[in-house]
Amino acid sequence: MASSLTAITATIALNSSAILSTNKIYNHPRGVLSVTCGPRGNRSQLVRGRTLSTEAIHAVQALKRASGDDAKVDSIVSTSVVRLIKSDLLAALKELQRQEQWKIALKVFVAMRKEHWRNVDYGLYADMIIALGRNGMTNEIDTMIGDLLEEIKKEGISGDDLRGLARLLKAVIGAGKGNAAKMLYKAMKIGDCVGDEYLFKILSKGLKRLGESEAAVEVDRDYAIWFQQQGGLL
Repeated sequence: MASSLTAITATIALNSSAILSTNKIYNHPRGVLSVTCGPRGNRSQLVRGRTLSTEAIHAVQALKRASGDDAKVDSIVSTSVVRLIKSDLLAALKELQRQEQWKIALKVFVAMRKEHWRNVDYGLYADMIIALGRNGMTNEIDTMIGDLLEEIKKEGISGDDLRGLARLLKAVIGAGKGNAAKMLYKAMKIGDCVGDEYLFKILSKGLKRLGESEAAVEVDRDYAIWFQQQGGLL
């Protein structure tokens, strides 16, 4: 009888432990499930959430596995990555940036620009230029700015996103590209894209810091005219 009671007590304790363990699993907060990309090690983790779908995770995994083989990366980008919807493609790009996979991110960025853009995304260009500059990829910055200027030459420059445009100019100046900043401002003037006070100040201070004093004088003069048109007094 005593041995039977002992066995029953042990069974109840074991079942209670299992239930508690199961509750810990099911009570795990939603939206913070981590999915490790490939074998365990020092790799960064992919975080499944609202901004990173299963398709985007698979794309990032495939690209990282092909890292170091440019031909294979190009093949994955051209056959699989470009088929993602824009939101998934953007999420994959941001995840690659987060994991500092800059060379792969640049290839995805170029593919995204060709496949999904109707208008130039100034903010996204700014993010890429800042990231590339932080990693000393100056040649890649020059190529990207060249592509951007060609795009603007064909499509014009829009004043609908002055905040993004200001971020872009700040990134270009931060990368030490004074000539590119001047060309962007010239494109703004040709396209009748009028800046705001914040944009004028970024340009003026940045150009002066880069030794582009003549261009800075032009910006200051244009700002004075704009400010008076707004009813302000200098």
